[in-house]
Amino acid sequence: MRIYLDNCCYNRPYDDLNQLIVSLEAQAKLYIQQQIHNGKYELVTSEILTMEIDDSPFSIRRKGIMDFIKENSSIHVGPKNNERIDILAREIMKTGIKYKDACHVASAIFAGCQYLITTDKRLLKYQGNDIKLVDPIQFINETEDNDNV
Repeated sequence: MRIYLDNCCYNRPYDDLNQLIVSLEAQAKLYIQQQIHNGKYELVTSEILTMEIDDSPFSIRRKGIMDFIKENSSIHVGPKNNERIDILAREIMKTGIKYKDACHVASAIFAGCQYLITTDKRLLKYQGNDIKLVDPIQFINETEDNDNV
């Protein structure tokens, strides 16, 4: 299964973990990363994701996230696809999604992802037929075998 994590999701473990939902989402995100590392999921990344990570003022975060992506990414939607991503992103923007977020969704759709995982509550409101947007906890609930719980 192909999945895409946006910049908000990658940064969740660095947020204030004193809030229960933030802590749970961070734990779920780290679990998903482990499953990616173990080969359970195919990780898709994109040019817009790389740009956002590169713009981070926090060098330790930036390095950690980029190291994980370099080691575990299966597919990268690169600059040769920018025109097609831009066209699709502009269509997605008609639903009220901002341009950068629309580029994440467009990149994930373009790469054939089944899920885009985000902690951005505004982005989670996007509903499309081509991809499902979920937070890390929802992703685990929908994809893991919870019969043994």
